[in-house]
Amino acid sequence: MPTETPDGYTITELVRAIDARLHGPEELRITGVNNLEQAGPGDLALLASHRLMDQALHSRASAFIVPEYFPDLNGAQLVSTHPQFDFVRLINRFFTKTPAPTGIAENVVKGSNVSLGDDVSIGPFVTIGSHTTLGHRVTLYPGVFLGEGVTIGDDSVLHPNVSIQDGCRIGARVIIHAGAVIGSDGFGYVQHEGRHHKIPQRGIVVIEDDVEIGANVTIDRATHGATHVRQGTKIDNLVQIAHNVTVGEHGIIVAQVGIAGSTTIGKGVMIGGQAGLIDHLTIGDQAMIAAGAGIEKDVEPGARMSGRPAMQSTAFFRSHILVQQLPELKKQISNLEKRLAAIEGKPPQTRKTKKST
Repeated sequence: MPTETPDGYTITELVRAIDARLHGPEELRITGVNNLEQAGPGDLALLASHRLMDQALHSRASAFIVPEYFPDLNGAQLVSTHPQFDFVRLINRFFTKTPAPTGIAENVVKGSNVSLGDDVSIGPFVTIGSHTTLGHRVTLYPGVFLGEGVTIGDDSVLHPNVSIQDGCRIGARVIIHAGAVIGSDGFGYVQHEGRHHKIPQRGIVVIEDDVEIGANVTIDRATHGATHVRQGTKIDNLVQIAHNVTVGEHGIIVAQVGIAGSTTIGKGVMIGGQAGLIDHLTIGDQAMIAAGAGIEKDVEPGARMSGRPAMQSTAFFRSHILVQQLPELKKQISNLEKRLAAIEGKPPQTRKTKKST
């Protein structure tokens, strides 16, 4: 969706904000941002690489933020060392409107000893448990549930129907999208005489500052202590994080990942969609786990893992190529067997196949 401002900004204002180099008229005004395909006059668009040049040549954008000057490109160019990052900076600074606080809706249910910071926005049908603390400028969309003893840090945003269970702690500038559940019981049972007996889940969940959690994510409370998501980590939709897991700083976890209990994930780890990690593992800093990988043992720092069960990505791709070559290898072996039988004067062996019933 394009973001627009009625009067816009001179392009020189944008250039100064990101310390870019301008090729084009200084009097040009920029009124919005958009992608290459949908941009129109007055828009700034991002051209991050040569691969998108054909789209850029057909774009109607008035200006582009680029990694280098492109002589064939029509329109002003803001040459930036980090075009994607600087494009985001410009959007946040010039083209994103901070909503004014809306106050507290009439039909909010509050327990006792609730502490609310300044300029909070609390929508209808929100429930806030006793002894819960909200920081300044916190936004709770309709249907949010906060249990007892919950803490929410400054400038955090909880979208509709988010549930934060008793005792959990959410840091500052955290974004939690619709339907996420933080602090439900971990999945723990002890078997005795053929029956499953629930292990009490007495811990909490701690979400540190600047974390973003996608829609319908579930993060279980610890059996004892805390399930921990550290600073700056970003979690996509439909991720399951089990009890007593620790996720390190500035990680990326893509949709439909499942992480079993008591696994520790290091700093800067990237986990692709639908990967699964068994319990009690240690994943080293900066490791990369490919989409769909099944992790069954510890991963060294910086490792690249693929496959199910997972192995180093280089070994996985070599074996994958061999699997694709198996039909041809089977033909070659059959031909060699026939040639060997002819040399030895033996009739070639025929392979019996089972009759279908």
